[in-house]
Amino acid sequence: MDDVKRIRYYHFIAGVLANQQNDTLCSDCKAFTNSVQHVREGVAEFLDVQAAELPALSEQDSAMLADIRTMLADLHPVPDAVGQKKAGNCNLPQGVCFVKSSKALIERVCS
Repeated sequence: MDDVKRIRYYHFIAGVLANQQNDTLCSDCKAFTNSVQHVREGVAEFLDVQAAELPALSEQDSAMLADIRTMLADLHPVPDAVGQKKAGNCNLPQGVCFVKSSKALIERVCS
């Protein structure tokens, strides 16, 4: 897997999550909470596995990694969140979720 693609993906999804944290429904949704946990775990695993290669990253890619760490550290998901669609609060069409759709991109980008 291409490290730069993975960094770009994590930068993108961290930005989505940082943005959706300010959304009144997404920030209280189980999908948001689960996605934050999943992305944090993915980034931690990536950093651990790629530790030897990280010093050779370009300045721009290193800056993106720093942004990723900052954005993820600033996320505060609700531990006991409920699914907003199941609760009847989210009126996005069936099968559409800003957070889940963004998270699903990793399979397409990094495969």
